[in-house]
Amino acid sequence: MYKVFMNDKPIILTDSPQREIGFEVYDFETVVLDEILHRLKKDKIDGIILFCENLQSCWRVFASHFKVVRAAGGLVVNPAKEFLFIYRGNKWDLPKGRIEKNESVESTAIREVEEECGIEGLHLDRFLLTTYHLFFQNNQNKLKVTDWFLMHSNYKGQLVPQIEEGITIAEFKDQKATQQALKNTYANIHLVFDAYAD
Repeated sequence: MYKVFMNDKPIILTDSPQREIGFEVYDFETVVLDEILHRLKKDKIDGIILFCENLQSCWRVFASHFKVVRAAGGLVVNPAKEFLFIYRGNKWDLPKGRIEKNESVESTAIREVEEECGIEGLHLDRFLLTTYHLFFQNNQNKLKVTDWFLMHSNYKGQLVPQIEEGITIAEFKDQKATQQALKNTYANIHLVFDAYAD
């Protein structure tokens, strides 16, 4: 299954004949993708399920409609079991960014967290999951594919948000503050925390 978010509404590509309340189901082979995207933007629907006979084949066709942007980021935990958040665009988020040419996904994840938060000495633990979301930029529909990693940090210094990237706060949050932040974040960030909890 692939779950692609557009304005926090999921497009679920699946080869399982599942149903979810409030989600319309379409056959991937007959659907017009632009119409689906338009409906998600304009209509009051919670999400859409696209049923596929061959999931990998459908995914390749789906992704070919967009300029794919690869990115990586991290869920950073310190010894006090606090999580590192950034605040950008009136939402709490996790640090992430685009993969540069000839850069590994792991190196990108560490670099982006360091740059966006002014942190050092990160330890990469394990891969968590890949998230997907659609956005519109420079007159083009884009599909951001982000690989997330669990990281650990003993950093004691002051965190410095990367203002030039629109980040106004970088801070570690305890369990209570994390739950509060998750009320004002993106659907994909919930998936990252779900993967961490598994």
